[in-house]
Amino acid sequence: MKIMEEMQELFDFLNKLMESGEYARLKEELNSEQPANVAEYFEELTAEKQLFVFRLLTKDMAAEVFSYMDSDTQEHIVHSITDREVRNIVDEMFLDDTVDFLEEAPANLVKKILRNTDAETRKLINRFLNYPENSAGSLMTIEFVRLHSSMTVGNAMKQIKRTGTDKETIYTCYVIDDQRKLIGVVPLRTLICAADDNTIDELMQDDVVSVLTTDDQEEVANIFKKYNWMALPVTDTEGRLVGIITVDDIVDVIEQETTEDMEKMAALIPSDEEYLKTPVMVLAKNRIVWLSVLMISGTLSSFVIGHFNSLLEVAVVLSGFIPIITGTGGNAGSQASTMIIRGMALGEIEIRDALKVVWKEIRVGVLCGVALGLINILKMTLVNRDTGFWINFSVSLSMAAVVVLAKTIGCLLPILAKSLKLDPAMMAGPLISTVVDAVALVIYFSIATALVL
Repeated sequence: MKIMEEMQELFDFLNKLMESGEYARLKEELNSEQPANVAEYFEELTAEKQLFVFRLLTKDMAAEVFSYMDSDTQEHIVHSITDREVRNIVDEMFLDDTVDFLEEAPANLVKKILRNTDAETRKLINRFLNYPENSAGSLMTIEFVRLHSSMTVGNAMKQIKRTGTDKETIYTCYVIDDQRKLIGVVPLRTLICAADDNTIDELMQDDVVSVLTTDDQEEVANIFKKYNWMALPVTDTEGRLVGIITVDDIVDVIEQETTEDMEKMAALIPSDEEYLKTPVMVLAKNRIVWLSVLMISGTLSSFVIGHFNSLLEVAVVLSGFIPIITGTGGNAGSQASTMIIRGMALGEIEIRDALKVVWKEIRVGVLCGVALGLINILKMTLVNRDTGFWINFSVSLSMAAVVVLAKTIGCLLPILAKSLKLDPAMMAGPLISTVVDAVALVIYFSIATALVL
């Protein structure tokens, strides 16, 4: 909250400078501020003011701010500025940031960007754009420090000082051979602390973990989480070093994957657009598909109720407890599925662990089910005094059985989805509840038939 208040104070101050015509002071303040904060300030401005403020930025600052802007603002800026200004932005931006923008930009903007780049940069951009979407190749950058194993520390440090300002990171340097194959890494800290006549071969770590250009971004994110690295090398199928992925890009990937999983768990078709910028028709389209599937699958419950209609006619009071049984079962199933989906996302649970998971959830289900059953029969005895012991016992026993089965289903469905190469997040929330509802009714009515009639 404090940060938000400080940001609003900054925006109010910048607006005041603009309104009072203190453009020299405004330019000074903008160029001394954090680029991410300036990019956020652009969202507060009208389209005309955005262009005016953007032209107050220095070339370096403009490129950095541009990389932090949302896609709509980026498109407006590129549409509005001259070719020379576009060229300045592309020259100053890191290649991976340029590619990120071009992946989302409409064709006319891509053409404007590409025609304002030199032949070598255009070739690199086109190569990046041809990598599979959400792959390591589409995330990587080529701005990193390459060293040869025969170099001395003194020569390596000279090279880093000469070229380091153009690199996205210099904290880890990558060692290649004459065929550009990755053979080791050496941290900058090691170079700084070593003698100038030491060779890179003596200092480098040769047990390098790398990813292929075709590896999925989720797999890359898991490697970052496991090793807590700032950067990760990317190689081709022949082991040649072609780029690195930095942690700032992986933070975006983790946010994207988490959002996608949350949307799938809520029975939504994932969308890359921000909520307030997504048209109503698109939001409706993203929701109606799964709502239709769940509605149709929900007819299973109506079939079950229809099958046991004679039971309900004899003991009408049983119908009053249907929401309690199905609701408790749905909640129990959702708890289990959420835990399993999280465990699978973090790499803690694999398909081979299915039996362990089921056995654990059955035991958890028994403990939870017995506890809920006892609480329920006590509640019904005190509150529903006219229902009679056997109805109270039927409802409570059904609840215990449903909880056990719901937790079993809740843990099995995500594992089944992964074994079928589907996203486990699909087997959560609404879908689990729909399946469990039908099963819960069968259990409830079967027990009630045996004990009540």
